[in-house]
Order: sequence, then C-alpha cells, then structure tokens
Amino acid sequence: MLEPRPIRTEADYHAALAEIERLFDAKVNTPEYDRLEVLTTLVEAYEQKHYPIESPDPIAAILYYLESRGLSQHDLEAVIGTQVQIAEILNRQQPLTLDMIRLLHQQLGIPADVLIQPYSLIEKPA
Repeated sequence: MLEPRPIRTEADYHAALAEIERLFDAKVNTPEYDRLEVLTTLVEAYEQKHYPIESPDPIAAILYYLESRGLSQHDLEAVIGTQVQIAEILNRQQPLTLDMIRLLHQQLGIPADVLIQPYSLIEKPA
C-alpha cells in the first residue's frame, strides 16, 4: 500500500496511478476512500505542473458546450443573434463580441477566460 506523499518523479506518479486504480472502488467514509482522495489530489497537482492542458479556443469551447449539453445552434439565438450570425461566429468568419462573451459565460457557463482568448478568423467566401 502506497502512503500518500508528494509526487516528485515519473516513478512516483505511476505508482500513485496504480494505487488509485487499486482503490478506485473504495467505499465512502473508509480509510481507503480517504487515501484515494488524497492520491487523486496529488496526481492532479502533478499533472497540472507536468502535463498542462491548453484551454480550447473559444469556438471549440462553444461547440463542446453545445454538444455536451445536447443543445443545438438554435439554442444560441438568445446569446448570439440570428442563425446567420451564429453560423458566421461558429465558422470563424466573425469574432465574438464582448456582449456575446458575457452572455455565453452567464447563460451557458463557459469560462470567460476561455472565451476571451484570441483565435483566427477565416475570410468569408466572396
């Protein structure tokens, strides 16, 4: 049994992952479950430092939030506007406005720090 301690090396990391896998079905309010929670926190901290995940660009985030919540582009009308405007935004032909960013954050819960990131636009076809 691995006692929780700081994860400093890849070997420590893999040992912690193996112990998490072993404890994965631990019952709540048991010492094993407490150890699982501590190890999970330590692994998350190690991964954030050594394997950071880049934030998605704003359009990818919007599409992910729609899909993960079973929503369609029509559900964006109250936030972005007409279907034409929605299509232009999602096709990267128009940038998000500050008002759109605020509403996407407030109504869909998309983190504002993701939505304000710069992203490339594509020229509209002539």
